[in-house]
Amino acid sequence: MSAEERKAIELIEIIRGLGKELKLRPRSMDALSLDSCFDKDLGLDSLARVEFINRIERHFGVKLSDRVFAAVDTPRELLRAILNAGTVQQTQTDHTLEVLSLEPTVTAPHSAGTLVDMLDWHVQMHANRPHIRLYGDDEQETIITYGDLKAEAERIASGLQKLGVTTGDTVSLMLPTGRDYFLSFFGILIAGAIPVPIYPPLRLNQLEDHLLRHRSILQNCRAVALITVPEAKAVARLLKLQIETLQTVITPAELQVTQGRVLFPLLVPENIALLQYTSGSTGKPKGVTLTHANLLANIRAMGEHVEVDASDVFVSWLPLYHDMGLIGAWLGSLYFSALLIVMSPLTFLAKPERWLRALHRNRATLTAAPNFAYELCLKRIRDEDLEGLRLDSLRAVFNGAEAVMPSTLERFYARFGSYGLQREALMPVYGLAECSVGLSFPPVGRGPRVDKIDREYFMKTARAIPSEKDENALYFVSCGEPLSDHEIRIIDAAGHELPERRQGLLQFRGPSVTSGYYRNPEKNKALFDNGWVNSGDFAYIADGEVYITGRQKDIIVHAGRNIYPHEIEDAINEVDGVRRGCIAVFGSTSREIGTERLIVLAETRETASDSLERVRAEINNIVIMLTGAPPDDIVLAPPHCVLKTSSGKIRRAACREMYEQGSVTMPPRTPLLQVLRLLGVSLAPQLRRWKQSLEALSYAIYAWLALLFLAVPTWLLVLCIPRLSWRWKLIRLSTQTLAFITATPVSIKGLEHLHDRNTSCVLVSNHASYLDGLIMVHALPKPVSFIVKQELDRQFIAGNFLRRIGCEFVERFDMQKSAADAKKIAYAAAEGRSILFFPEGTFSRVPGLMPFRMGAFVAAAEAAIPVVPVIIRGTRSVLRFGSWLPHRSPISVTIGEAVYPNQLAKTNVWDTAVALRDFARSRMLAEVGEPDLAFDKTRR
Repeated sequence: MSAEERKAIELIEIIRGLGKELKLRPRSMDALSLDSCFDKDLGLDSLARVEFINRIERHFGVKLSDRVFAAVDTPRELLRAILNAGTVQQTQTDHTLEVLSLEPTVTAPHSAGTLVDMLDWHVQMHANRPHIRLYGDDEQETIITYGDLKAEAERIASGLQKLGVTTGDTVSLMLPTGRDYFLSFFGILIAGAIPVPIYPPLRLNQLEDHLLRHRSILQNCRAVALITVPEAKAVARLLKLQIETLQTVITPAELQVTQGRVLFPLLVPENIALLQYTSGSTGKPKGVTLTHANLLANIRAMGEHVEVDASDVFVSWLPLYHDMGLIGAWLGSLYFSALLIVMSPLTFLAKPERWLRALHRNRATLTAAPNFAYELCLKRIRDEDLEGLRLDSLRAVFNGAEAVMPSTLERFYARFGSYGLQREALMPVYGLAECSVGLSFPPVGRGPRVDKIDREYFMKTARAIPSEKDENALYFVSCGEPLSDHEIRIIDAAGHELPERRQGLLQFRGPSVTSGYYRNPEKNKALFDNGWVNSGDFAYIADGEVYITGRQKDIIVHAGRNIYPHEIEDAINEVDGVRRGCIAVFGSTSREIGTERLIVLAETRETASDSLERVRAEINNIVIMLTGAPPDDIVLAPPHCVLKTSSGKIRRAACREMYEQGSVTMPPRTPLLQVLRLLGVSLAPQLRRWKQSLEALSYAIYAWLALLFLAVPTWLLVLCIPRLSWRWKLIRLSTQTLAFITATPVSIKGLEHLHDRNTSCVLVSNHASYLDGLIMVHALPKPVSFIVKQELDRQFIAGNFLRRIGCEFVERFDMQKSAADAKKIAYAAAEGRSILFFPEGTFSRVPGLMPFRMGAFVAAAEAAIPVVPVIIRGTRSVLRFGSWLPHRSPISVTIGEAVYPNQLAKTNVWDTAVALRDFARSRMLAEVGEPDLAFDKTRR
């Protein structure tokens, strides 16, 4: 028997052993041969392939290329790879650091208007500085400097222009992670064209099917050229017969052959820089239009939030056709002069420990991955693979692009904390292609914040009530606050903005926002809502931070409750016999009664009837435990039935369509009695939504009528009553009555800090709503003089009323008058009158404490009277800026402890005023529950 024959027999035995562990189909094992197909015959998924290849390497003492993981489809092909690989010597794990020594440099091109300007700036500043360290599957590295990137990209651009590519044309980019990808992307931009990244084929024997799936993308973007790998050219040319705009299918090497001068087109920030096609989890993929201005705004906002600079090192294996890898990892690193360490996604999937090793060797400070990657590290990396590993250099480990599971965060830290990983480095983030990539980030260095809420109440009412003692609580992870100059709001089904801890549809706006889907007016109508963009995600806000609860299209209304598929799927992952990550939970509308049924589709390799019944029973129990009711149908399907996107997300809508078309084997229909029961309970959620919308509108009308009913007589009486103290009591009584009849609870704390009513003071309060003035009257027992803008003095209704309650009018725009007003206020304070300022000067719909103006504090310093900070919470939720629809929500007023100028030991008025300001601001920030916007560079 030859050596090749012996290895063939050993290979078959290894496959049989793995098949037994994974419970592969017995018939497939009986018929196993060297020509069996890993996909079709054996049903090996990507993770099973990883384990399989690792066993092969250990058994035969060989090191296989990562390309083997993707390319081989039969045992015979694998045997050939084993024979060609040869043997390797067993060595200890290399702990050597490979940190590049980089000179300090100016970090970022703040004046750049386009991505090409950004690259030009770096070439001018430090052309020879390493930009990318690229690891191949053999762990050999390639360094790409800024000068290399520009010079070789210009050759690509010249080649494209010689093919007739002009400004505004679209060029599709279908390349794996590698040097060619980076050069081609910027080559397209330099030529004035628009890059359209699409994901490359995983296995070359699937090229035709793969390219046909991209046909709709190429047709929609009207691509004139496709840059791809040599192996794909022959099949890709077939697409030219179906796509009339596609003129050329070419490789990067062919583009660089021709030498010529580049014609640099005029690019402006408003030009389209990228068409980022969504992964197509439902329907046809949509091309998100992103301009240079969009991308740079997002990159700057993310970088400033995370405080990225040229000393940072970002390690990434994320695919470059995905926005998180392309924009977040690569273009973000490029902008801030950070070193980017890159490896292929296949390198990570084949051996997840290589990611961690790259973090260690390069002393990385930043990295990012979806939730599944952290799970893969927990399950696939052995302790012996971690010898000598240190992760203490990491300061930001982003988790995004899919649902972030609280248990994953905790288990990842528990496993790798002993290797130096800091819990504070873990950062769950939220973003989407329609906002370039990033939308909300938690504070740097805080660590994950998990909200534990009452499951039953949330599922029935969509209100997120904290519940520390509930053993069956729901857990959601905070994704932080919106980036600078970006806004988020939560709305109900009627489009009304919701207060905190109410679940609704998340909408956003800001400079990173797309102008729409490319050549798709129908989808654009659903995307935009009066200047806001629909995210398609449900969420709630608590203390100014965003908690994502699920996709709008995925959340199921069942038996009067909102069901969250990802939570059920995550729990079913633990059932023995179910293929991890291959579960889809979705709602299916009954054709007979039009109500939504809860369906669980799970892949399994079990075939014995008793094993299937056990799996079905465990799934049923899990669903009952999490939702209080059993699923309407459990479908146990063979491998590869659960549909996924290119980035591995479950295509729940596509699975639902497949289920409703009868493409998946289904158990018998539900009995009629259960159908009738579901008909009754499923109508309740819709009726409740209508009821909530009607209640919200009715409440708003009622609140305005109540205000009008009280305002008219109060205004008339204020004009007639002779004493200021009597007028104040009248207004205070009116505001208290308004709060009572509108069922708005107002809590007041800290009145003891105003115990001496004969002593004047300067009160300073945060400003969040039109209601703040009324609430201050409601809270304060004695009259104060409000500082209001001069424009109101000229209004008949407002001016007469404000003068009668002792307000002081100040000029905001005339500097001479403004200075005189400041002296007048200081004199009033010195005479014993208490003055109330809103030192922010204005308010906006964006949560946060804006910079303070100095007038209040200068007045207090000159008059030598105390400053009393006042913190208002809740008025923003009741009546937000730009909205005239009030909501029912509690309001609180906290009166802080006074600080006296003579306590500060300052030598002059200005220094005293600054110290008073800093004291008041720190007190407000500690209580207000909103971010500090004073040092937001983009707001200066």
